[in-house]
Amino acid sequence: MSAHCQLTGARPGFGNNISHSHRRTSRRFDPNIQRKRYWLASEGRHVRLTLSARAIKTIDAIGVEAAVARIRARGEKV
Repeated sequence: MSAHCQLTGARPGFGNNISHSHRRTSRRFDPNIQRKRYWLASEGRHVRLTLSARAIKTIDAIGVEAAVARIRARGEKV
């Protein structure tokens, strides 16, 4: 599963681990990605979305219909 959110577009960030001796090694900051299934009443079916934890809270606030409309406006298939 790719580490990106369908609603917010959150993707991994990159940086460095810095040890006590200050040596640097590459690392990845992954968003908290979850797969969640929602009932889409307008189409009479379930949709499975790949979302960050922040996007799940956004869907709780705006509703799944508005969220799917935003995802489709970004050009992603649902």
